[in-house]
Amino acid sequence: MHTPVLAALSSQAPSDDITVCGWVRTRRDAKAFSFLEINDGSCLRGIQVVVDAGTPGSESLLEMTTGASVEVQGKLVASQGKEQPWEIQAARISLVGPADDTYPLQKKGHSLEFLREIAHLRPRSNLFGAVFRVRSRMAYAVHQFFQDRGFLNVHTPMITSSDCEGAGEMFRVTTLTPGSGSKPEEDFFGKPAFLTVSGQLEAETLACALGKVYTFGPTFRAENSNTSRHAAEFWMIEPEQAFCDLAGNMDLAEAQLKHQVRDALERCAEDLAFFAKYVDKGLIERLKCVADRPFQRVSYTEAVALLEQSGETFEYPVKYGLNLQSGHERWLTEKYFQCPVIVYNYPKEIKPFYMRQNDDGLTVAAMDVLVPGIGEIIGGSQREERPDRLSAAMAHHGLSEADYWWYADLRKYGTVPHAGYGMGFERLLMFVTGVGNIRDVIPFARTPGHAEF
Repeated sequence: MHTPVLAALSSQAPSDDITVCGWVRTRRDAKAFSFLEINDGSCLRGIQVVVDAGTPGSESLLEMTTGASVEVQGKLVASQGKEQPWEIQAARISLVGPADDTYPLQKKGHSLEFLREIAHLRPRSNLFGAVFRVRSRMAYAVHQFFQDRGFLNVHTPMITSSDCEGAGEMFRVTTLTPGSGSKPEEDFFGKPAFLTVSGQLEAETLACALGKVYTFGPTFRAENSNTSRHAAEFWMIEPEQAFCDLAGNMDLAEAQLKHQVRDALERCAEDLAFFAKYVDKGLIERLKCVADRPFQRVSYTEAVALLEQSGETFEYPVKYGLNLQSGHERWLTEKYFQCPVIVYNYPKEIKPFYMRQNDDGLTVAAMDVLVPGIGEIIGGSQREERPDRLSAAMAHHGLSEADYWWYADLRKYGTVPHAGYGMGFERLLMFVTGVGNIRDVIPFARTPGHAEF
């Protein structure tokens, strides 16, 4: 069984026997020996392999072109070159799988658009290898954060009959043939069913029995948007806490985001340095700002007033009662406060039915966490736990209580204050890596008109 080893080379000693299985990045030939750069995917760095003429397996060297897979056995020795501390003096080399001259990832610059067209190969590039290593580490850090705080990981359904957001932008799940004239009750589930946009409503039911839970899984939205921030399939992190109010919810969101960023700075330093050099030169400074500085908290009303008084010309208008746009959010975080900002207490008219109405009758206990470079990265609220207020909110939003009878039941049987939020995992990755398009932090992006691979 092969274990990637290049990431652990710092613990190796010169003259150690070593076996590396990986892919050829480059090969240079001299009269009596050849140099191969091999990468096994475990880290950004490859390693130089020196293959002397006559080394067992060297008769296949001409087939060990860029993209080919090889197995190398040899000694780890101090490198004579300046660019790496170690190299391998090969004792044996084997060609595992050749790559012909049509291999598209030759050693030259490639556009992100081109690399999206070869998503099955782009993880072998420096950029995408780094992105997907960070993605793996950030997923681990999600579970670590919540497990260390006593949250239970729960699995909510991907197929649902309810629309959490009330937006109607959902993918239909059906076995019926279009145009057949069949009735919804004849469908597989006996009623219209959809791919979920959120596990929140189901997570609330579990939190109201288990105390503290979180979901972490794929969600879907049939929004015909081709922006750099939207995808049809994306992952969401959604914690829910019973006996929790808006203030506790904001505390948890701030703590989680700080944990994710600190973990990335500590455990993904090499890949982050690569992003800072080639993708976003201000990345490390921005991440340290999130990790080290307290988040500013400001009400929606105060935020709108600041924007109106800013003297800035924004692409979208600033007006009380309208949602804040990305340009507004970035002005608050990057220019005015120069740190992450939590905006809370939004007008009830622009928020979903499940958010708890405040005593003023005008706003709900909602919150959005905004970060420099991205804007909103977390959105959440204290949930409406009062039966009469929930019924009124559902009626106001045109929702049928019969469709949400089980959700309303939570308010009848031992209701408690509770709160939660959603963090878009890909938004988090865009922030941590500096990569500007959501298509480039997902291995195989699903966007309007595109479901390749």
